[in-house]
Amino acid sequence: MAWTFPRRRLWALEVGGTADEEDPVMQVSSQGVTVVALLADPDTPTEIAQRMARTLPDRLTDKSGQGRRFDVKVVSEPFTSGTEDPPTLMRRIMDRGRTENWDIVVALTDLPLHSHGRKLAVNLNHEHGLALLSLPSLGGLRLQTRARRAVEEAVLGMAGPQTTGAEGPPRSQPLPGPSVDRLAPSHPGRTDEKETDDLRYVVSGPRGYLRVLAGMVRANRPWRLVPGLSKALAAALATGAVATVNSTVWNLAASLSTPRLVIATVGSIAIMIGWLIIDADLWHRSADSSPEARQRARLYNASTVATVGIGVLVCYVGLMVINWVWALFILNDQVFASMTRTPLHAEEYLTLAWFVASVATVGGALGSGLESDEAIRAAAYSKREQERRHRLQDDHDD
Repeated sequence: MAWTFPRRRLWALEVGGTADEEDPVMQVSSQGVTVVALLADPDTPTEIAQRMARTLPDRLTDKSGQGRRFDVKVVSEPFTSGTEDPPTLMRRIMDRGRTENWDIVVALTDLPLHSHGRKLAVNLNHEHGLALLSLPSLGGLRLQTRARRAVEEAVLGMAGPQTTGAEGPPRSQPLPGPSVDRLAPSHPGRTDEKETDDLRYVVSGPRGYLRVLAGMVRANRPWRLVPGLSKALAAALATGAVATVNSTVWNLAASLSTPRLVIATVGSIAIMIGWLIIDADLWHRSADSSPEARQRARLYNASTVATVGIGVLVCYVGLMVINWVWALFILNDQVFASMTRTPLHAEEYLTLAWFVASVATVGGALGSGLESDEAIRAAAYSKREQERRHRLQDDHDD
């Protein structure tokens, strides 16, 4: 997906509008090299920016034409620390760019940003050569490619190329590729917002909500939940090892039908998710009763449930595989048949491993009570999200 960012054009809130270009602001240093700074939050945004910077100068040079050169720098710092307000972030970016004398600054964050109840994707200030990109708005798949395309379009939209028509001032050439896709261009409304950006793109509708949600879950890296909860995992493995050699469990597994095994799976995963969220106080409660605050709280809580759910599901599948291997090694077919009156075949191995995984998951939920709240939050959230929740907790305590 490629986005074409027009220059200094104020838009109405309509999806799929046609881009008109006016008076591009040329950002070029005195040496003829456009200095582009990728200002990235720590963790995932920095990793994406560093990988992007390897090929971005050449790609920008090829796409801009006219022999223009680009110098791309990556700066990793927590520029979103203490705030989620887009105008405040844009002012920070502006001050940082002035201090370093950069031509264009593109800031990357893995925090979801909001503006008047809408989910912000990109904030642009063409006069000062500034762009703020919220990575969750790009969705959870092909994040590196989508982020690189968004950055390319933003930089090229603020730094050329130009053509001079027979009438009027210089106008920009439309960039190749599809126009704005699934993003609604928006005109900043309040005075303080007009001072910091002249164009922004937001995601809207159910598909936009799902994209941001997927991006938030991707930023939290749910697969880190399993190794991050070492005590819960140890409890689950111990429970599974004991249950695998228990004759009562053999009889229960042999007597359960597939629908009941599915119910046991869903129930054990739900117990684990609920226990982790409640025990570690992961549920977001907003002190503000405004509709925008409630909408934001629902989004954060949905991302929490999805993040923890994916992590627990990965844990469940891992337990099932480990229990199956353990059963292959330890079980005796004659003993099993004498206790259950059922021969031990491949189906019985699979059924037993499946049922034991459900039992072990419940044991893991109990074991997670030994984990500290900080350990669970560290396993479930990105660094930016952890800092945001720390700040909310501190404000609540005050």
